[in-house]
Amino acid sequence: MKNFIMLSTVALLFWACVTENKKRVNNLEDFKYLVDEFADIKIIRYQIPNWDELSLQQKEYIYYLGEAAKCGRDILWDQNFKYNLLIRKTLENILTTYEGDKDTEDYQQFLVYAKRVFFSNGIHHHYAEDKIIPVFSEDYFHELIKHSNLETFPVQEDTAIEDFSNWIADVIFDKNLYKTRRSSDNTKDLLLESATNLYENVTQKEAEDFYAAMDDPNDLTPVSHGLNSKLVKRNGKIFEEIYKLNGLYSDAIEQIIFWLEKAMNVAETEEQKNYTQLLIDYYKSGCLKTWDDYNIAWVLDTEPKVDYVNGFIEDYADPLGRKATWEAVVNFKDLESTKITAIISENAQWFEDNSPIAPKFKKKEVKGVSAKAITATTLGGDCFPNPPIGINLPNANWIRKDYGSKSVTITNLLTAYDKAAEESPQSTSVEFIYSEEELELNKKYGSVGSVLLIDLHECLGHGSGQLMPGVSPNALMDNSASLEETRADLFALYYCADPKMVELGIIPTLDVAKTEYNRYIRNGLMVQLSRIELGKEVNQAHMQGRKLIATWVYEKGKEDNIIEKIVKDGKTYFVVNDHDKLRTLFGELLAEIQRIKSEGDYDAGKKLIDTYASKIDPELHKEVRERYQALNLKPYAGFMNTRIVPVEKKGKIVDYIVEYPTDFVQQHLDYGKEYGFLKVMY
Repeated sequence: MKNFIMLSTVALLFWACVTENKKRVNNLEDFKYLVDEFADIKIIRYQIPNWDELSLQQKEYIYYLGEAAKCGRDILWDQNFKYNLLIRKTLENILTTYEGDKDTEDYQQFLVYAKRVFFSNGIHHHYAEDKIIPVFSEDYFHELIKHSNLETFPVQEDTAIEDFSNWIADVIFDKNLYKTRRSSDNTKDLLLESATNLYENVTQKEAEDFYAAMDDPNDLTPVSHGLNSKLVKRNGKIFEEIYKLNGLYSDAIEQIIFWLEKAMNVAETEEQKNYTQLLIDYYKSGCLKTWDDYNIAWVLDTEPKVDYVNGFIEDYADPLGRKATWEAVVNFKDLESTKITAIISENAQWFEDNSPIAPKFKKKEVKGVSAKAITATTLGGDCFPNPPIGINLPNANWIRKDYGSKSVTITNLLTAYDKAAEESPQSTSVEFIYSEEELELNKKYGSVGSVLLIDLHECLGHGSGQLMPGVSPNALMDNSASLEETRADLFALYYCADPKMVELGIIPTLDVAKTEYNRYIRNGLMVQLSRIELGKEVNQAHMQGRKLIATWVYEKGKEDNIIEKIVKDGKTYFVVNDHDKLRTLFGELLAEIQRIKSEGDYDAGKKLIDTYASKIDPELHKEVRERYQALNLKPYAGFMNTRIVPVEKKGKIVDYIVEYPTDFVQQHLDYGKEYGFLKVMY
């Protein structure tokens, strides 16, 4: 009966078609990118340009991959926090069945809270990691439950609704309970201080000892131990619960496999079919060797137009930098924009040879570096609704070294960000840029410089350099992600100002690099602080990287006044006076960060993080927050997904069209119904 119900649900999703004479796409003439704003967040829609240029087979392939990308949503929610699914289903029930007055201030605050939880894939802030505390009262929350359908709350059998209401209210409202998703406080046990559901009843030392016993420093092709599992301690025994079919998250993984199997049958090439089968085999077995085999086959296949990412991939959410959250992105190649990224990847060996790092840390032969610009069609898991704008995979260092990597820049998301900014009345550039000359440069080259930095960061930065023999890829532990983002940014910063960029035709003038240097320092020292609550420190990996770099070069360049701090009319500005000397400093720091990674120097890496990446000047922080808030802008942005719909004619699928929903809450309610495959945990 269970299999029949599951397949019936899938069939309903598959045949949710439109007739051929239905309007093919939403009217794009009056397309609004910015569709919602709440708390510190704005919601944007992205378009899928050139959709009609795809073949029917390519569209079908994208559709199936897109369904697979949405089927893992519950996995991420549960990984983020053990009660996230239960809380989400409670919020969904209130949103759909509450019979009280919805025009009150309290209800509007509840709506904002629900949106924030949907955006963060759980009750902890997606960047700051702290628990999101509702503005409305706990008493009002009880009233919301009382006046909603009591039969459809996720209540355990034999539990009174009043007891359920009190218990879940404590989880949501108690500031001291599950207060941080991922702790970065090295003075305490990182696992015991974190609410993440990647570990259960395990101390930091127990986890480190468990995996230290598995790691073999002499293994030149090591699997990523712990990547796809939850580490658990029960009855005194420590063991892994593997994410796989008939293992942890089986019901969701079964659905992912279902759609991947359908996608495999309409793949563009035999190579795609083969590595998709490897991915399916991996989901069925949980075998990390199979995961490596899949990644090797995937990275070597660079010809097809359609591509995807699907799996347990990034370890940013793990306090120990080992376990991965689930994510997915479906895309096709942006042929015009790929011309620039192709030039970068074709010259990968030149960049490696001329890097300012020590010769022993350089790769003698750079293999398989491919880069392209892509158009995203579906975002899923940890890439939704707040996706990356660039990706470089696989993450295994030995695969990068021996087989290469794929790098992408997601151009339609970058376009959407820019278009949404144009729809906003205010600008951070005008507020935080000191001179008219710098402002004009930013208007002329700002977008070009940002894309260049992303291309260099993803295409070459992550794949550059090599580990020394015997150094574990996990040697930097809790600082690994931040130092890796620092390293990739430094690589991009160093090379974006190289005359080779102009020689290759990648940029028209080195003024592009000057503009990007100005922006990076301005953002690293000031603008990004608008995202952080007063009294808090920087703890997100990418933000720590920017803060570390900008603060380090500012301090090291003080004697030569390379970066000048100017206060005018009570406002602080940072102005780059010597871009050439700044590039030299970027090179010096890159050399040290690469040494730290190549040698696994944990202590040196930790010292850099503690000294330059985390702490914030409270007076400057207060000023930045006040200036940013006066602009009435939202520091964070994320997306709604498009909806790809089959078009049926006489019982046959003849096309797939793109729809652009506008209701953020409704999309998440729909996803809860259509892709909510996992049972809640108590």
